[in-house]
Amino acid sequence: MEAAELGLYMFLACAFATLLQHPASPVRQFVGSSLARRALYGLAMGSAIIAILMTPWGKQSGGHINPAITLTFYRLGKVDFWDALFYAAAQFSGAICGVAIATLVLRGAPGHSAVRYAVTAPGVYGQAGAFIGEVAISLVLMIAILFATNSKKLARYTPYLVAALVAIFLAFETPLSGMSMNPARTFGSAFHARYWHAIWIYFIAPTLGMFFAAEVFLRVRGGAPPYCAKLNHFSDKRCIFHHSQQGILAREKVKHSRKAGWRGENV
Repeated sequence: MEAAELGLYMFLACAFATLLQHPASPVRQFVGSSLARRALYGLAMGSAIIAILMTPWGKQSGGHINPAITLTFYRLGKVDFWDALFYAAAQFSGAICGVAIATLVLRGAPGHSAVRYAVTAPGVYGQAGAFIGEVAISLVLMIAILFATNSKKLARYTPYLVAALVAIFLAFETPLSGMSMNPARTFGSAFHARYWHAIWIYFIAPTLGMFFAAEVFLRVRGGAPPYCAKLNHFSDKRCIFHHSQQGILAREKVKHSRKAGWRGENV
């Protein structure tokens, strides 16, 4: 499921990048502003995030589609070692396959020099700027995920919050680092473009930023871990992750409340 989800994400990333950047595209010719194109790209990929997280597979796998997110939940004790390992393997495989399928379907258009398989690369401030940018946006994204998924009022809106952040980062942070936050996403594009320049940034910085976010989350909550590792837990899909006892008790209260005939809220 994770492989298919990230494969779809990468297929759409390449398709939208081709539509917005390829010189033969009418959209590229019509929209002259690079900021406007990045904003459209962000809107498209944010919508893709919502669609993926709301699918039955997205609800069952947890919708990580990012090894840095999976490793952070492993650090927080929510994911078993072997599950984290196979999740990462599936995510990298899905990213490679997604780009390959996009290249096949679009008849090689994503390989054009103006698109370059939607690679992520250091921007105006070089590798240092890209590293700082990736750490910062990854930290913000993971903090948002952790606090939203553990809030009664915000939990069900987590997919929309993640999508909004992705859209904003794509519009405004892309000139700094290319906006990845995802080692597998960067690797999938780099593999086909044969572009390995500064790839270490996109492995280390997102993971480091999300680990920082986990530490912030634990300190704010006095060491209390998150309830679960799913980004969307509002379903009856089987869950393989470790649940905190506090979260289990809260969910049991909700179930009893619903059986009693009045509306409750999930944690």
